[in-house]
Amino acid sequence: MQPLHPDTSYHIFNHANGFENVFREAENYRYFLEKYRLYISPIAETYAWCLMPNHFHLVVRMRKRSVIEQLILNSNSNSNFSKVQNFGKVEVEVIEKYLSKQFAKFFSCYTQSYNKSYKRMGSLFVKNFKREPIDDKQHFFNAVIYTHRNPIHHGFRDRFEDWDYSSYFEIIHNHSELVEVEKLLKTFGGSDAFIEMHQQNLTVFQIDDQPEIIET
Repeated sequence: MQPLHPDTSYHIFNHANGFENVFREAENYRYFLEKYRLYISPIAETYAWCLMPNHFHLVVRMRKRSVIEQLILNSNSNSNFSKVQNFGKVEVEVIEKYLSKQFAKFFSCYTQSYNKSYKRMGSLFVKNFKREPIDDKQHFFNAVIYTHRNPIHHGFRDRFEDWDYSSYFEIIHNHSELVEVEKLLKTFGGSDAFIEMHQQNLTVFQIDDQPEIIET
């Protein structure tokens, strides 16, 4: 599995380990986002998210190396990390391990709460979550639009704004506790362009009934 790197953007997704849902009710979605803020927001900027009953999608950018290093060095629970340095910098392998461990803590925390609530045992998510490096601006646009289109793609809704558990509604209303809305809209060329690109993609998707994201 390819490690996560600082200052790199990713499309991250994962699904249930089996055929059950990972989100059964509104409280599950809320708790997942709460723990996401706790474990992932410190290490990554978020640009889009969508939670579906049995899987989720994220578009993130890992924070700069200096930020990650400081988190490691300031972490009491990771005091051993501070000893692994090279001329004042934390070793790359240690950074990669730390980023991976934050995601592992996040999934574990959610799974433990979920298992307790529903009296189940065992893993909830597939062990190795998928991470796709985002290479350029078009790839970034595609990942964001695909993430927001998931409820439509899977037949839960007909419009982006009608799914409660994605960042689309937050972004078009320019208010989010998770998403870097200002940076995101600047990359898209403004809120009007953001909405237009989503709608253009949806129109072609409905005509062709294809899962791929088109270039705009």
